[in-house]
Parts: sequence; structure tokens; C-alpha cells
Amino acid sequence: MDQEIPALEGLVCPVPLPHREQILMGHGSGGKMSRDLISRVFLPPFDNPSLGAGDDGGVVEVEIEAQPGEVVKGRLAISTDSHVVWPLFFAGGDIGRLAICGTVNDVSMMGAMPLYLTAGFILEEGLEVSILNQVVASMQTAAAEAGVIIVSGDTKVVQKGKADGLYINTTGFGVLPPAVQIGGAHARTGDVVILSGTIGDHGIAVLEARGELGFETQISSDVAPLNHLVQAMLRASQNLHVLRDPTRGGLATTLNEIAQQSKTSILLQESRIPVKPAVASACEMLGFDPMYIANEGKLVAVVSPEDSEKVLQAMRLTRYGEGAVIIGEVQAAPAGRVLMKTTLGSTRIVDIPSGEILPRIC
Repeated sequence: MDQEIPALEGLVCPVPLPHREQILMGHGSGGKMSRDLISRVFLPPFDNPSLGAGDDGGVVEVEIEAQPGEVVKGRLAISTDSHVVWPLFFAGGDIGRLAICGTVNDVSMMGAMPLYLTAGFILEEGLEVSILNQVVASMQTAAAEAGVIIVSGDTKVVQKGKADGLYINTTGFGVLPPAVQIGGAHARTGDVVILSGTIGDHGIAVLEARGELGFETQISSDVAPLNHLVQAMLRASQNLHVLRDPTRGGLATTLNEIAQQSKTSILLQESRIPVKPAVASACEMLGFDPMYIANEGKLVAVVSPEDSEKVLQAMRLTRYGEGAVIIGEVQAAPAGRVLMKTTLGSTRIVDIPSGEILPRIC
């Protein structure tokens, strides 16, 4: 027989005791299970226009009284992210660099210039202080590269066995220029889709560090701060409609989110999507699709067709946009779908995976 569980404000939620839903690893993978959890559990109680937009960060209006009688208005982009990657160190990066770059990039994907970060540390009892020093030094180096300052933080220690050594949460704040309007809902029919470089590098690098590949590769994580790349793109064009970094769930999930937010369709050209041979080989051996593997130093841009070449050239002049390519275009239908023209000439649906994609790679 169903029993009632007390909830907030005296409400009751009828839940069958023998069938209570539990959190699974798939809820954190970035796929359909993640989206379902967010839409059912988090959005209803926290709902507001900024959160409901579904972008990488929230945009808020602020008013500051610069001096008596003079009010200055502006906009801030804010994003927060938690990092639970294991192992803590992998080829091309570590949890510290990942924490800084991940939040810098989320703020940047709103078109904002990230300025300040906070950092919260959950430390497991028994963690070597020398390891913590390495991680903190890596964070400082990444913050200096991005040009951001860590202005506040917090530290907690949990019992041995309650964490994988170290978890980090970071929150970023950035200033958004008045003319910039970037978000997943702004993709338009005819827009061009640009990818900044190869996909799948981060996920494969982390799997190799765990010894889960069964063979060695020369792949390093692409983890990098992309704010300077974004600023170069904004200088080249005022017609950037969407920016997104394809992290958990990979390129496929990110493009599906954009298509659903904007109620458009995205058609990709498989032959144009760059994948390093070592990543492609690892994916083939393991049965993975590179389209669903996480990246930590790549972005997707949806740009008006008249400015696409200008943006592409501006990207290629930067350190983290040298490999930028056009991979597709936005169409009107079928709304909310991503399609791919394969190398064989057929067209297939690129969907969002429903369960766990890859374990703990960010």
C-alpha cells in the first residue's frame, strides 16, 4: 500500500515504498536521464526565466548606484560546476585545471567575459597534501591563463572512503556586453554550425588514465579556457546566436539541446566532423561513438551565414580555434531533431542517449 512522505511546506508526496526511485550513475551522464532529473526535481521549485532558459549559465540584470542619484545597469553571467573526475591526474590535465576551465567556459558560452571565480573543496581524509598542492598550483596556472581571479572559497573534509580524494566546485561570474544575446533558443534557420576542433580527446584521455582502454594511446585531454577564443569571435561578428561547449554527453547531446531549445533542426555532415585517428581507433575497439564522448576544450557556434567565414577565420587565428571547421547548418524541420548526412550518403538521426554514456569524465 502506498504511504505518504512529508515534503516542503507541509505538502505530501505519495510514493509507493517498494518502488521508490533512486539516483543512478546515468543521472549524471548528461543524457536523457540527466535532463529528466533536472526537469522533474530541480526546475519546478527553482523555476525562473534565467534558469529556465537551459543555457550553460544564467544571466541576471544588476543595478549599482555609482554615486548618489546615478544608477548603472548591467548584466552578469553566472555559472557553477562540480568536478568529480577520477583519476585526479590524466594526460593533458587534472581536476584543478578542469575545474577552472569548465566554469570559465560555461560563463564564456553566454558571450560574457569571465572575471571572478569561487572554489569549494571537498577533501577526503588521507589525501596527501602534496597532491592537493599540485592541484591548487594547476588551478592558479589555469586561472592566470584565462585572466580570472579566485576571490572566495570553502574547504570541507569527509571521512576516508567518502570521496575519490578530492572534489571541487567552482562558480564563475562574468560581465555581459549590452548588445550580446547568445543562447540555445536563438538558433535560426539558415545558420551555420561551426566546431572549434577535434572531438572525443578528453573522454579517451581519462579512460586511458584509468587503464580502461587495454592499450596505450598518445591522446591528451583538450581541457582549456576558451574565453579568449570567444572574445575573438565576438570581435569578428555581432551575429553569434549560440555558443556551447560539448562536455558531458558530447557533441551529439549538445546539438540536440540547441535544436530543442530553438525548435529547429540541425543537419550535420559526417565527413566534416574532425576526430583524431587514435580517438577513432579507441572508439571503434570499445564500441563508442565519438559524437557522445566528452570534450573540455572545444566549442560549438551557431552563426548567421553571412558572418560564418569571418568567424571561422577569426577562430583559426587563436590557440584553441586553429582546427575550426564548418560541420553543418540549421534547418526548419524536423524541429528538435539532429540529423547527419553520413559518408555513405544516407541520413540518420543523432539522438540523445538515454542511460549512462561514460563514467565520471568531468
